[in-house]
Amino acid sequence: MLGLGSLGRKVFGTPSDRRVKKYRPLVDQINALEDETARLSDEELAGRTLEFRQQLENGARVDDLLVPAFATVREAAKRVLGQRPFDVQLIGGMVLNEGAISEMKTGEGKTLVATLPVYLNALTGKGVHVVTVNDYLASRDADWMGRIYRFLGLSVGVIVHGLSQDERRRAYRADVTYGTNNEFGFDYLRDNMEYDLGAMVQRGHHYAIVDEVDSILIDEARTPLIISGPVEDKSELYQAIDAIIPQLKREDYEIDEKVRSATLTEDGTEHAERLLEAAELLKGDNLYDVENVAVVHHLNNALKAHKIFQRDKDYIVKNGQVVIIDEFTGRMMEGRRYSEGLHQALEAKEHVKIQPENQTLASITFQNYFRLYEKLAGMTGTAMTEADEFMDIYGLDVVEVPTNVPVARIDEDDQVFRTVEEKYAAIIETIKDCRERGQPVLVGTTSIEKSELLAERLKTSGIKDFNILNARHHEQEAIIISQAGKPGAITIATNMAGRGTDIQLGGNVDMRLAAELGEMEEGPEREAKEKAIRADLERMKREALDAGGLMVLATERHESRRIDNQLRGRSGRQGDPGRSQFYLSLQDDLMRIFGSDRMDGMLTKLGLKEGEAIVHPWINKALERAQSKVEGHNFDIRKNLLKYDDVMNDQRKVVFEQRIDLMRQEETAETVRDMRHETVDEIVSKHIPERAYAEQWDVEGLKAEVAQILALDLPIDEWAAEEGIADAEMRERIEKAADELMARKASRFGPELMRMVEKQILLRTLDQLWREHLAQLDQLRSVIGFRGYGQRDPLNEYKTEGFELFQAMLSELRRAVTAQLMHVELAEREPLEETLRPPEGVAHHVDATTGEDEFAMVDGGGSERAGAGALPVGAGAAAASSAYAGGEGAGAAIIDPDDPSTWGKVGRNSPCPCGSGKKFKHCHGALV
Repeated sequence: MLGLGSLGRKVFGTPSDRRVKKYRPLVDQINALEDETARLSDEELAGRTLEFRQQLENGARVDDLLVPAFATVREAAKRVLGQRPFDVQLIGGMVLNEGAISEMKTGEGKTLVATLPVYLNALTGKGVHVVTVNDYLASRDADWMGRIYRFLGLSVGVIVHGLSQDERRRAYRADVTYGTNNEFGFDYLRDNMEYDLGAMVQRGHHYAIVDEVDSILIDEARTPLIISGPVEDKSELYQAIDAIIPQLKREDYEIDEKVRSATLTEDGTEHAERLLEAAELLKGDNLYDVENVAVVHHLNNALKAHKIFQRDKDYIVKNGQVVIIDEFTGRMMEGRRYSEGLHQALEAKEHVKIQPENQTLASITFQNYFRLYEKLAGMTGTAMTEADEFMDIYGLDVVEVPTNVPVARIDEDDQVFRTVEEKYAAIIETIKDCRERGQPVLVGTTSIEKSELLAERLKTSGIKDFNILNARHHEQEAIIISQAGKPGAITIATNMAGRGTDIQLGGNVDMRLAAELGEMEEGPEREAKEKAIRADLERMKREALDAGGLMVLATERHESRRIDNQLRGRSGRQGDPGRSQFYLSLQDDLMRIFGSDRMDGMLTKLGLKEGEAIVHPWINKALERAQSKVEGHNFDIRKNLLKYDDVMNDQRKVVFEQRIDLMRQEETAETVRDMRHETVDEIVSKHIPERAYAEQWDVEGLKAEVAQILALDLPIDEWAAEEGIADAEMRERIEKAADELMARKASRFGPELMRMVEKQILLRTLDQLWREHLAQLDQLRSVIGFRGYGQRDPLNEYKTEGFELFQAMLSELRRAVTAQLMHVELAEREPLEETLRPPEGVAHHVDATTGEDEFAMVDGGGSERAGAGALPVGAGAAAASSAYAGGEGAGAAIIDPDDPSTWGKVGRNSPCPCGSGKKFKHCHGALV
């Protein structure tokens, strides 16, 4: 009997069916224009781009141009690529244009589908980003689909690893920009670390289409993008703690594979304490004393590295480096590192060079990066199982687009064996049978280790002609997968199953032509060879079809149904026949973790013999339910992490917007003055409490802090002794003195140089404090969970304390900027021809256009604050005739290099006024 939901879908159709039906009239309108566009010359067809842009300028909306624009792209694709988008591809393009996810089966031509909405939205001139999973696909698609855009008069750029800033800027200025999610995200972070608007490469976030959207927005979104800088090297500590782990006994720790954690037992803690004490790493008697916090952290990481993380599954060692393997794609994640010391623990375990830990300089999650776009869309073959997450996190609908030709693939029920040995024996027999019949086989494994184990078993059984595709051989991915459809071909793939390159029965025509014809010149010989290749491929395709099409054979179920569906989807492309079957054992990870003991007992009672498998639709349903639970659990984890990151993201947006606003400002004097006045308010309020009597004022403390922060020696004790003086009047006098000092300083510096000094100090101080704030939020996040034991919501506590930390950061920003500007002075540079290098510790910068030395800012107080120290702030300083140093009271005296009595207070790290070129502390300020 049908349930109400099933009955409703049968009568009214699914939401996707209803949405697709809405697009059909538009498809008919596009088809009606086909003859008209076909009659246009190439110049006339390309000229439509200017016509469309003119219509947009005249007030037309982008969606008003959908029908003629899609018709134009379809005709251009026919002429340039020899491919005519099917009606269902037009529908896929409409889904993308509406800012939704288009779920289209493998082989339905998603790469071509994207050109339709990309062209339409690029007409605005605001730029469109097409996001791919790796550099190879970004470059390939930019070149391949770029032919359509260029034909129609649009510019195309590609962002890959290793480009210069200028190359990136040009790529982002193009109408269409292809690149990977990592490159787009890192460029956004780097842009918000620049000190000049002209140095930024991105120009906003108008519209993005994400290819393999489930992989990028869900799988990879668990790890944030982080730009970091190195901190103290602790290699010896990692190695010392790593040496302790092999000495632990099995009963010393507990492992929970479901949550991938390893923890010491009570006995294990005592054993670890004895080992650490022997290694002289333990302070005091107790491992959990506060002095041993760092040791406990490193010990837990080392335990996890040894007992949870497996080589060739979670990571590989390549060229002396530990490289993470993406569990969903099986690809190496070059440049990505585990955080909080875990990567260093793995390096110690594998005895390779330990890279230093890093301090976070800037970070963002993919969720929050992609939510920056005004309009976001995605495409993949497998998104429907994660539809709730896409809607909840990104506000994206998932629309299932029908296939061009009905799917003819047969998905068999899973075969479940009792042991791994029985499973592999059955797999090898199936592979042999397919090979004898000429049926191509794609074997999916879940790790490099298991793919190589299967390869060894195949060799032992006498099968040696097969291809293996995993993170070790990812460079040959496209070539291996393109030929995986040959009759009798055997391809073993780790989780990736050829994304980005279709498996065509008989082999991929384009790839083989490119490989065999290469640079061969045009002519009769080339034509004859091409004809022979095409005929050979057609023959092999018929053989593969007669053998039943591509057989997808999976050796295990993945945690995620999407990964299983991606593997299945490689078979049955464009209506081709095919089969898929999963071979499982009760010893597989998923089966073992989710209660295979009961099933093992049941199979024993049923009298299941060795080598026999149990096959039943109920088992498929039970496994899918287990997978669904894992997916739900992982979604909850990602959602919870995002809630915490949203707190930081709100603050990040404020800081980044403030930075851009500061860079845009021609005049920052007003901002600086407001900061100075607020700082004075805070100082006075601190030492003169509200409604306090004059004898209760902290006059000495106020005077000291005014001197320290504002560089002013004011008669505050005399003012405080005046009868009837109030805190408001005290505040006004201090503000007036500070404003006068800054006015004199500005008149000496000149308006242009003063603006540059202010802007540099503002931006650099903000960046330094933001980095420190990020570190504080990380530390808060790591311990806030314990608030739950006190019946308090950790998230609310995190929001409250995170806001307080942010307010404290803003207060410190005002104080630090004010202090640096009140102390900063100009120091004379010696002419370039007299000194080939700057004095020790002083920044040196030569203007590239004039060849002249530039002014440098030096902190008269001698302290190394963020933003001061020695920063290039102007041009043409070689002619300066005097230097100023230290704070200022009533005014600045001219300094005589030969008369130390005229020097005033000189910062210890400032250049010595005598002109020796040394720091003051190493010259006249040296301690005798």
